[in-house]
Amino acid sequence: MEEFKRSLKMPLFVGNTFSPKKTPPRKSASLSNLHTLDRSTREVELGLEYGAPVMNIGGQSLKFEEGQWIADSGGSVSGKEVQRLKKRNMQLEEENNLLKLKIEILLDMLTETTAESHLMERELEEMKNHHRRKK
Repeated sequence: MEEFKRSLKMPLFVGNTFSPKKTPPRKSASLSNLHTLDRSTREVELGLEYGAPVMNIGGQSLKFEEGQWIADSGGSVSGKEVQRLKKRNMQLEEENNLLKLKIEILLDMLTETTAESHLMERELEEMKNHHRRKK
C-alpha cells in the first residue's frame, strides 16, 4: 500500500520539456507522371475530345447537350408514346394561348367599364353642383 501511495506522488513525465519528433518531408502531391510527358504524348493519352457526359438511369440513357439532359434514341419510351405526348403538348399550348387571349379581352373590358364609371360619376357630381347653384 505504501508503494502505491509513493507511485501516485511520482510525476508521470520525468522531464519538464516537450520536444516532438521532426516530421519527415512530404512526398510529391501527385503520383501521376503525366505532367512529365510532352504535349503530343499527353494528347494521345488523355485525348482532346472528351464528348458530352452520358449517364444511364433506370435503363434510360441520357446525354448532356447544350445545358440540358436529352434522352438518347433507342430509349424505353415508344414512338407512339412520344407522338401522343407531342400532340397533348400542342393541345395544351393552344389552350394556354386561348386563355391568355381571353384574359387580355377581359382586362380591356374591365378598363373600359371602369373608365365609363368614372365619367358617369364625374357627370353626376357636376349635375349636383349645377343644381345646388340654381337654388
